[in-house]
Amino acid sequence: MRTTRIAYSHRLNAGKYHSLTEQARRLGRVRSEVWQRYGSAGGAGLTDREVRDRWLAEGIHHRFGVLANAWKETVRDAMADIAAARESAKTQVRRAIRRRTGDQAEQRRLFGLLKADRWVDDPYLSRQMRSHWRRGHNRTHNQIVVRADQHHTRADEGGRLWLAVPGLVRRQMVRIPLNTTVAPTGTLRLILRGDRVEIHYQIDAATMKTSQRPCGTATLGVDKGYTEALTDSDGNHHGDRLGQLLTAESDRIKERNRRRAKLRSIANTAARRGDQAKAERIATINLGTIKRNRQAARHRGRVRTEIFTAVHQVVDKAAVVVAEDLTKTFTGRKQFGRNTNRRLAAWTKGVTAQALKDVSERRGSALVHVNAAYTSQVCHRCGCFGRRAGDRLHCTLCGVVWQADVNAAINVLRRHGDPDITLRTPHRAVRQIVQARADRHRSRLPLPDSSPVQRAESESSDVLSNEQ
Repeated sequence: MRTTRIAYSHRLNAGKYHSLTEQARRLGRVRSEVWQRYGSAGGAGLTDREVRDRWLAEGIHHRFGVLANAWKETVRDAMADIAAARESAKTQVRRAIRRRTGDQAEQRRLFGLLKADRWVDDPYLSRQMRSHWRRGHNRTHNQIVVRADQHHTRADEGGRLWLAVPGLVRRQMVRIPLNTTVAPTGTLRLILRGDRVEIHYQIDAATMKTSQRPCGTATLGVDKGYTEALTDSDGNHHGDRLGQLLTAESDRIKERNRRRAKLRSIANTAARRGDQAKAERIATINLGTIKRNRQAARHRGRVRTEIFTAVHQVVDKAAVVVAEDLTKTFTGRKQFGRNTNRRLAAWTKGVTAQALKDVSERRGSALVHVNAAYTSQVCHRCGCFGRRAGDRLHCTLCGVVWQADVNAAINVLRRHGDPDITLRTPHRAVRQIVQARADRHRSRLPLPDSSPVQRAESESSDVLSNEQ
């Protein structure tokens, strides 16, 4: 398994940064050209090598003014992005095929055409792909992809590591001072952002210290949440600060955007009055994005640290982690207020899912996804539907108030190996199964008018009759 690491430039001078910015701008034109030509049905079945050979034959590459390796790597990277977008659309098309026909032979034929990128020849597949795969547009003009054999590093007398990458002129390298003593290896992705250069590179995850920590031996179910990142079936909460981080950041962004809207209104009013100098001053000084982007990056780093720490705590105890599958869209009937909806929109469940996948794979534990339908609404003791109120679940049959997240984690654990509820069982079918189980549980309860004394007498009489 490979994982990405990021190194940063250290006090890079303005001339070098300007040179790299110009190179990234020209390579952005290469990306735009690739997306324009091959970002739709016209690029189906084409590889980056075929596109490269076609551009060399037609002389298209001369107009960009960059070195050969630079634009070739950019073409390869852009074609990989297009292929990823196309594969994402194929997932939706496969679902449409299953809904359209139940004939196994017809499904295999359509799936084969889809996999081989020959869907253009079939009218139905062509319509579906055009519906789900919209033409993309490039908005990346700040990246440079450097091949593994096109860069090198060296350390100066003070121990500072310098990375040399190709520039716009042949055999003239741009040397970047780094803030790390670990030399980047492999193919590099240089991202120019905030007057510094980010160097993204991949390493083997097995060499990381966290990957060498052993996992536990238990089997745990986990419930993903907003207030806490994870709650396991043993009743422990992990990532307790996640809700505070998300709520504080959401409220701060709301207040900041409110103030920026006032300033933007003042600038627009000044521009309409003809005072362009005032409008430009406000746009330049008060409506910039450098500080905003820096704060957003810092917040994302804190959230990722909190979530990954929580996942490591779970894997420390568990050899098998059972988690709910939240990839589908859930539409609830309950209406929330504006502030609650805004805060829930910042919920990073995708980061939690990725952290569970990465950490489990790196440390050798097994991650099992189960159907998430009604796991947070059913009492784990009796299997009946309860009434959720905040972080409490009220079971009217048991008469017990459960901690909602712990109850959901226990239900998630019990879904593992459930013979009736699989990962792909529709939620309506899940509700019917859960309701049927609850009805069977109720049928074994004593009658409402039977007292404990009467029940004990009837049981003793049954025993005597059996002995006789």
